[in-house]
Amino acid sequence: MLGLTLDRAGRDRGLRVLALGAHADDIEIGCGGTVLDLVGQGRVAAATWVVFSGSEERAAEAQSSAAAFLDGVAERTVSVHGFRDGFLPYEGAAVKDVFERLKHEVHPDLVLTHRGGDAHQDHRLVSELTWNTFRDHLILEYEIPKYDGDLGRPNLFVPLGEPAYRRKIELLQKGFPSQQGKAWFTEDTFLALMRLRGMEANAPSRHAEGFFCRKLVLGAGS
Repeated sequence: MLGLTLDRAGRDRGLRVLALGAHADDIEIGCGGTVLDLVGQGRVAAATWVVFSGSEERAAEAQSSAAAFLDGVAERTVSVHGFRDGFLPYEGAAVKDVFERLKHEVHPDLVLTHRGGDAHQDHRLVSELTWNTFRDHLILEYEIPKYDGDLGRPNLFVPLGEPAYRRKIELLQKGFPSQQGKAWFTEDTFLALMRLRGMEANAPSRHAEGFFCRKLVLGAGS
């Protein structure tokens, strides 16, 4: 369970979540279990889900997958942009414009985005612009397993019960048929990483998602 303590207004109205991903399946891979856990607890009042790169086929997958992960969230917005995969840094001004619009449209309690030290250039840009735009918000950076072998040492963990981590894998396999031919896009890849993070977190369920939290402000609350 992710234990976020907000001010009284935040607790009463539920969480406003902003999830950002460079590619169609990034959010689901990086933090899909956490999203499912929060939604399952009824803690998400509103969700904004933004994907920056998606061809026509991938965009359709992203829309459908987001709807499945956010099932039960009454107020939700899913946006899939058509920036070219692998070229986000070279379209930086246009990507920055998207963030500038988001800054005026959403006021999240929790922002989920890519890890700043990710080896993929698209992921790094999304992370950098997230911090440029939402620097006074709670930002958790998720991780994506890949050929580059760039996994680090997360400093924040969200333990996941079996329903959440099993459902994450099920929705990933069902939601992205275009990725099924890739050697890394397999159930054991996703399960192995969650099992490793669960071991590091000493999670009762043995599974968790790991995040990188650069800055966290703690208040006594009321």
